[in-house]
Amino acid sequence: MTIRIVVADDQALVRGAIAMMLDLEEDIDVVAQAGNGREAIEAVARGGVDVVLADVEMPVMDGIAAASHIRKEHPNVKILMVTTFGRPGYLRRAMEAGASGFVVKDAPSDSLASAVRKVMAGQRVVDPDLAAESLAASSNPLTEREQDVLRATSDGGTTADVAHSLFLSQGTVRNYLSAAIHKTGARTRAEAMMIARDNGWL
Repeated sequence: MTIRIVVADDQALVRGAIAMMLDLEEDIDVVAQAGNGREAIEAVARGGVDVVLADVEMPVMDGIAAASHIRKEHPNVKILMVTTFGRPGYLRRAMEAGASGFVVKDAPSDSLASAVRKVMAGQRVVDPDLAAESLAASSNPLTEREQDVLRATSDGGTTADVAHSLFLSQGTVRNYLSAAIHKTGARTRAEAMMIARDNGWL
C-alpha cells in the first residue's frame, strides 16, 4: 500500500528536500507540499491524504494549530510533527492537538520514512531524547488568566491594549504579568512568554 503524504514547511528548500527524500521510498508518495498550516489543511481537504508531516513553526497558521484542525475534520489522517526545535513544550502541545508523532529534522532520512510508516500503522513515534525531556519538565505554574495575558502580549501590544482586549483594568493586567514573570523566572514579559511557550504552558 502506498502512503500518501503532505509535507508542510515554510522553508521551501527544507520542504523540497524532505519531499524529494521521501518520494524515493517505494511505498511513500508525496501528493502535496504546503508552506503553512492553512495550506496543509486545504491539501488534506482535497482528499487522498494519509499522513501530514508538519513543521511546528510556520506563518499564517502553525503546525500544531493545523494538526488540531485536521484531526477534528479528518480523524483518519495521521499527523507527524517535524521540527528543528526539540522543545518539550512543543511535544506536549503537539500530542494534545492529536499528533501521532514528533521527530526532529536532523533525524536520519531512513528514520523519518520509518516514522511515517509507524504512524500510518497506528503507532506513536516520539524522539526519545525529547520524550525524556518532556517527562522531566515541570507542570504549568500559570493560572488560566495569566496565560491569557501572556498570549495577548505576544503581538507586542501595550498594557492598555491588552487590558482593552481582555476587558480588564491596566492594573489587573500588570498584576497578572508580574505574577507570570515571577513564576517563570523571567526578567521581562517577552522572556516570560518565550519560557512559557517553550515549556508548553501556552
